[in-house]
Formats: sequence, structure tokens, C-alpha cells
Amino acid sequence: MDTVARMDVDGLGMGKRPATYTDLEELPPNMVGEIIAGELYASPRPAVPHSRAYSRLGGVLMGPFDLGWNGPGGWLIFDEPELHLGEDVLVPDLAGWRRERLPEAPRTAALTLAPDWACEILSPSTEARDRVVKLPLYAREGIRHVWLVDPDVRTLEVFRLVDTNYTLLASYAEDTLIRAEPFDALEFKLGVLWGR
Repeated sequence: MDTVARMDVDGLGMGKRPATYTDLEELPPNMVGEIIAGELYASPRPAVPHSRAYSRLGGVLMGPFDLGWNGPGGWLIFDEPELHLGEDVLVPDLAGWRRERLPEAPRTAALTLAPDWACEILSPSTEARDRVVKLPLYAREGIRHVWLVDPDVRTLEVFRLVDTNYTLLASYAEDTLIRAEPFDALEFKLGVLWGR
């Protein structure tokens, strides 16, 4: 079962200080931590359906877009990259950068350049944070496309940034054959994410 906790970083519950990177480093290795608006959020490693969905999606996109195998190339795609965007530290499940903006993978632990695409695999414990807290931060940073994948209900929502807000371009479900921005050069069956 997924659970997410806002961590009390001062241990006293009153007059909390803003979370720091040291607080992230002190989390147990089985936790994924993020700092959003000075709050430390920690969640356990993803459950198997969540992990399977993002591993498979990465597999679908990596060959044609990152490696250029039977596809256009032109992207760098990472699993769970650590993004340092302003004072916030975010960890999307997947993110991609167009090579004209990020020609090579940096030799750093974190990236400070916002991606061109981010993907969150939703779980009951993280869905509200992904939609209500992280989407506005992604918009603030100019991330052009965001995908929200829900392995429990087997859906994909595709958003494009228009001015300062996201517009829902399409919703797909189950085993639909899809072409979705910004990877619409590729057609694939969504069911591959659910293990079909």
C-alpha cells in the first residue's frame, strides 16, 4: 500500500522550519522524498502496478525517442530524475528533455533545467499531490507536456501547457491504440502499460 507523509522536519510539530536537502538525504533508502514549498514529502517506493506502468512506458518511449531506434530520436528520457526547480525538489516518475535543450546527460545527481515532458504515475496516496501541488509547479517552470497515468483505472491523460495553465488534450483508457503529444510520432497500445 502506498502512503505519503508530510514530514515534521523539526520533530516538535510547532514552528516548523523549511525542509532542506539534508532532510531528503536522511530519509531511509526505501523512501522517495520531495521538497515542495518548503515541506518535505516522503513516500515509499512504488507498488508493483505503479512500477510496472512506468517501467513499461519508459521502455516504449526509450527506443524510438531517446535512442532513435525505429523513431525520430531527439530526446533524453530519465526514470525518476531529481529536479531542482527553484526552491523545490521534485521527482517525477519519468521526464524527458529535447536534445536541443539538453544535448547530453549531465554528470550530476540532479537537474536544474526543467524538462519538456513529465509523467506522473498516479497512486491513491499521491494523486492529489500530483494534480493539485505538482502540476502548478510544472506549469510555473514551463514544462510543455505532462502525462498522468493511472494504473488502477488504466488511463492516460495528456496535458499541454497553454499560457500558464494545462489544457487536457486527450484521455485514453484500457487498451486503446494511441498517439499522444509530444511523442505522437509513435503509435502504441496503451494496454502494454498494464501488462497486456
